[in-house]
Amino acid sequence: MNVTEPRRRRWWPLSVRARTALAVALVTAVVLVGVGAWVHREIYRESEGIAENQTRTDLFALVHQVRNGSVPGRGSTAPYEIVATGRRTAVASGGGMEDFDPEARHVLPTPPASFSPESLVKDKGKDEEEDEESGEWGHAMRPLRIPERSDYRPSYGEHLAGKTYTVLYDDVWAGSLGKDKAAALGVAPDATLRVYTVLLPDTAEEIADTTDGLLLRAGLFSLVLIGAAAYFTVRLALRPIEAIRVLTASVTPNDPRERITLPATGHEISALATTLNGTLQRLDDAAAQQRRFVADASHELRSPLTTLLASLEVALAYPERTDWPATATTAARQTRRLQELAEDLLLLARLDTRASRTDPAIIDLAALAARLTEEYPPGERTLDLTCEATGHAYVHGNSEELERLLRNLLDNAARHAAHLVRVTVRKEEDDEVVVTVHDDGPGVPPEDAERVFERFVRLDDARSRDQGGTGLGLAIARDVAARHGGTLTLAPRTLGACFRLSLPGLPVPAEV
Repeated sequence: MNVTEPRRRRWWPLSVRARTALAVALVTAVVLVGVGAWVHREIYRESEGIAENQTRTDLFALVHQVRNGSVPGRGSTAPYEIVATGRRTAVASGGGMEDFDPEARHVLPTPPASFSPESLVKDKGKDEEEDEESGEWGHAMRPLRIPERSDYRPSYGEHLAGKTYTVLYDDVWAGSLGKDKAAALGVAPDATLRVYTVLLPDTAEEIADTTDGLLLRAGLFSLVLIGAAAYFTVRLALRPIEAIRVLTASVTPNDPRERITLPATGHEISALATTLNGTLQRLDDAAAQQRRFVADASHELRSPLTTLLASLEVALAYPERTDWPATATTAARQTRRLQELAEDLLLLARLDTRASRTDPAIIDLAALAARLTEEYPPGERTLDLTCEATGHAYVHGNSEELERLLRNLLDNAARHAAHLVRVTVRKEEDDEVVVTVHDDGPGVPPEDAERVFERFVRLDDARSRDQGGTGLGLAIARDVAARHGGTLTLAPRTLGACFRLSLPGLPVPAEV
């Protein structure tokens, strides 16, 4: 069991398609709730407006009948009551208000007792005065509580008593009707009649409730449909990724040549497949390079070990006829070769892992090249080693690795030179430090200009391994140059070989 694996929440879906469908459903639900709330509010407002207009129409119809001196019947779409000053009972009631005892006192309040046509207009307000001047009936609107009374016997419809409703009302002066019409209405000639209609909210509420039910059913159906669509859409979109996963899982170290077939569509999945193919190719190349490196290292280590073991076994088999000083010299030479090869392999491993043994510092390559040229040990052949520098050439890097780089270039040049090795160090105008190591040897064919930097490569197969080195010097030199942000190339020459090292330079320190 992997103890570092985070504990998963059991309530949260694990698959991407389930998570996506759930997220889409949640977002859709939020949007639908917002839209539903807005639709509910607008429908309720519009329904209230329609109900108010209908109630106003009923009010105007009742007022029209009163002005004609006729008592309205009880049948009405809206509850109404007509009261008058000086009269205890209602003139008329209907639409549910007749459920109060008609012989008892009227339910809604009467207008003020003192009345004049001017006060009527004043009570109605400025807007109603403008309606009358324009030839239209004016009316007023206010909330009013219908009292609870013992004589209330509701038969059907809205239970009115004890609730507060918005009422619309209009006043009519009996003096403007004439004595006959006033008498027909059962009021005094100077009485004031007030016509009430009650605005019931039940119609708006019923419409809103019906709309809410429809929206709820439509919303639930939409959530299921959108969630399912999102689920299967993501499932189809992820099908190529699942194929890529299965194929990638089949790649093994023994068979790393498997590649992903690119989808026909040129979307992000194709880019992912291309990237994975490139990664697999790089891993395949790295594995092949590692296998070649291990094989070459084994071969290189086997050669001195075989020579060392053979010389020691012969000496031990025939001790009396063995030249022990020569045997010891051979053993020491092969041991040194094994030591050099082991050090080179360890350095390459450290360079491959980007590990550094010391902190970087500011190094003068001109001084370092001059010192290495002066201290270079003399060999069996007499060589003329010179170093030319135009001044200080400071770089930022690891002193041991840069010294190893220059030493490898000198060893390579000295191994192939006929008589002369020339080292030059200069600083370019763009602060680039350039070091060239030129020898007058046989040179390198143009087709092998890059191959010489490969590991365990020796172009002169006839040369013995003792004289030809380990075959890792130039590979180490190029890796060190790349590690320091520079380049190491083989410059074209008509005579000999010229290796060109380029590193980012630094300005001259203040203490110099």
